[in-house]
Amino acid sequence: MSGHEAIDELLAEAGVDGLRLRGALALLSGGRWWTLGDLVRETATSRRTIESLLRVLPLEHSGDRVRIPSDQVNRYNVGIVTDISGLGNPVAEMVAGHSATLERLETLIAGAPRGRHALDHVSATAETVLRRALLLGRRFWLPGARVLCVGDHDLTSLAVRMIHPEAEVAVADVDDRILEYIDAQDLGVRTRWTDLRLGLPPSLRGWADLAITDPPYTPEGIGLFAARAAEGLRDRDRGRILVAYGASERTPMLALKVQKALFDLNLLNEAIFPHFNRYHGAEAIGSAADLYVLRPTTKTWPAIASRLDRLATAIYTQGPQAVESAPAAPPDVAAVTAFGPDLLAGDWPRGLLPQVPRTRLATLLAKPYAADPERVAIAVPAGLEAALPRLLLATRARHVRVLTAGPVADTVADTVADLPELAALLAPVYHLTAEGHVLDAVRLSPPDGGPDRVVRRIMDSAHGKVANTWREALTEPGAAGPAGAAGAAGLTKRQARAAVEEAAPWALDATLLELPLHRLARMRARIGAPSPA
Repeated sequence: MSGHEAIDELLAEAGVDGLRLRGALALLSGGRWWTLGDLVRETATSRRTIESLLRVLPLEHSGDRVRIPSDQVNRYNVGIVTDISGLGNPVAEMVAGHSATLERLETLIAGAPRGRHALDHVSATAETVLRRALLLGRRFWLPGARVLCVGDHDLTSLAVRMIHPEAEVAVADVDDRILEYIDAQDLGVRTRWTDLRLGLPPSLRGWADLAITDPPYTPEGIGLFAARAAEGLRDRDRGRILVAYGASERTPMLALKVQKALFDLNLLNEAIFPHFNRYHGAEAIGSAADLYVLRPTTKTWPAIASRLDRLATAIYTQGPQAVESAPAAPPDVAAVTAFGPDLLAGDWPRGLLPQVPRTRLATLLAKPYAADPERVAIAVPAGLEAALPRLLLATRARHVRVLTAGPVADTVADTVADLPELAALLAPVYHLTAEGHVLDAVRLSPPDGGPDRVVRRIMDSAHGKVANTWREALTEPGAAGPAGAAGAAGLTKRQARAAVEEAAPWALDATLLELPLHRLARMRARIGAPSPA
């Protein structure tokens, strides 16, 4: 078969979907050099499909770039409109008017922490992030509105604040590095830590008018992130959820499973903007994703409760918590039996210590355990490492033994820099020792007074609002506050309130368990700062 015949056959097989291939042909015959990745992103077509076209085309090469030779151009340049992005991009004409913001977003995205493979991180382009912010303002009334980003590796929160400073914006994310980076931009974004498999941060439940998310592209991931986004809405009648999701044109059944996951939540699909989102990477799905606009119905809320009751932790496409990953190995049973726990938290073998009460990790983080046990054993599976510091703070047991899927040093490296850093972070509460897969945390005696006692009070009340505990501690005799030493009498309630509001406005409605780690790390310095005259 000649090259021309092979191309004709490929186009015939594509049928009505052949516009993708014809658009790629037009691009390649326009005289410009193209990389494979650029062609994928420009046409929103999967890498495999573009590769199948390139294999049958007569091409000239310049490094990793290709184009159709000029003497072949007339054969393939058939006047196809290659830019079809307007079909799914109602704000295309607005982008040019925000060039300075686009440039700043490009710099911010380039400087952001690198994505984590196991969290399915793929960066959206700066223009995509800008378009999301513009679409929110074009479709909804944002003055006074609250926008929740359910996961925000793409930094959509920063774009929304730049374009719509009149809106409140919050982020819930599992990656402490991203939360610290967002805070460092000082744009007024509220940052909260969460692993959505363990719950939405308390301060963000029922908080938002709009929620936007770019979740893991599995039915399990889409269903979980959409459910948590719905939990974040305060307006159950007029709130909206925007979901980015993309699939290869070769896998319509996968897309159907994802849409079914949304349908099972009884969410009304108001709109789909095709190929609205573009990415650096994700070539298997054409470096593109659609944007869904969803509206809850009266049947959404019981469906969400049902969905979260059968929650699975495997929601990603890669890593230890991938949907298709092998079952996790059970924790070291001998290390638990010898410990003699009064409570088991997490997933343990069914026959282990049958008389010992059990609780889920999500329950441990959600509320204090009523029995206040002396010894707690916690199993932290692979993929939930970021919860480790919070799980230690969530229990007031005198001795906590944590069993990790991998060596403790590796587990800690996924949350903070190393074990000494974690030990320093928790030093007001615990003395930590580690060996192999076992981490022991022994609770220290509380300090007698001064800033250390205030810090300890806050860390001992991790489920309560930080500001409330902080203010109460400052009014006690011998306390020293962020606005200064109070002496033997402590601060008045009014002084304590003003001191906390000045030192930590980010802590006013948050629990310790939902604050990013960098906030926790700096809290002690804020508490011990000298007061103005």
